[in-house]
Amino acid sequence: MRLIHSRRSKQESANTPPAARKHRHAGIYLLPNLFTTGSLFAGFYGVVAAINSLFDIAAIAIIIAMLLDGIDGRVARLTNTQSDFGAEYDSLADMVSFGLAPALIVYYWSLSGLGKLGWLAAFLYTAATALRLARFNTQTDKTDKQFFQGLPSPAAAGLVAAVIWFGSLFDFRESGTMVVATLIVTIGAALLMVSNVRYYSFKDFDLRGRVPFVSILAVVMVFILVSLEPAVILLVIFAAYTLSGPVLTWRQRRRKKETNREVKRA
Repeated sequence: MRLIHSRRSKQESANTPPAARKHRHAGIYLLPNLFTTGSLFAGFYGVVAAINSLFDIAAIAIIIAMLLDGIDGRVARLTNTQSDFGAEYDSLADMVSFGLAPALIVYYWSLSGLGKLGWLAAFLYTAATALRLARFNTQTDKTDKQFFQGLPSPAAAGLVAAVIWFGSLFDFRESGTMVVATLIVTIGAALLMVSNVRYYSFKDFDLRGRVPFVSILAVVMVFILVSLEPAVILLVIFAAYTLSGPVLTWRQRRRKKETNREVKRA
């Protein structure tokens, strides 16, 4: 029996293409996946912090997860360590850190007081994130790299986290106005994620190229502003980026209509 099994194994190995055998024993790239794991850990830790009513820490954890998620892709491209495994792992980590974690944190922080409406809004956010990621994964080679279709899930999570951090800092958690605002932000972010609104991706930003001296000064000023009042400045940044999508889409559609009118007149 062992002899027969050995012969079968040898025959299967001989019939397997060399590329497939190499892929079977191939390892994974450590560096980019290390950042992805850090992003996953930060998202999970955010949920644990929210369960223990540490909502400001939970919000900070989501923002850290967002930063690490932005780094892993850049590192993979700069070091030429992109892989199918890394892409799948990154997508699954995004679902936890930017889909499930923000929904649970915002539910524990504010939406739980709204009863059924609260957990349905949190579920809508989670489902929208899953749909957003699924659409992104299936349209990677078909869409314009310069723009995202729909609000990116890390930016949506950052907006929700910034609202929570802002509300926790100024003790607005029990405010009825803040509860309603949180509900609107959660549902709005969910709908924007699955919309056709276009958002600038910043993927054409070359980290290895030369930049004007003023650009470095602008980066320094951003760090200074964020360090002065992180919760407020980050909320402004995420809110501005969220609103930039509808404005950009409206301007592009307007230009397209004007171009069509000029063509018809000609």
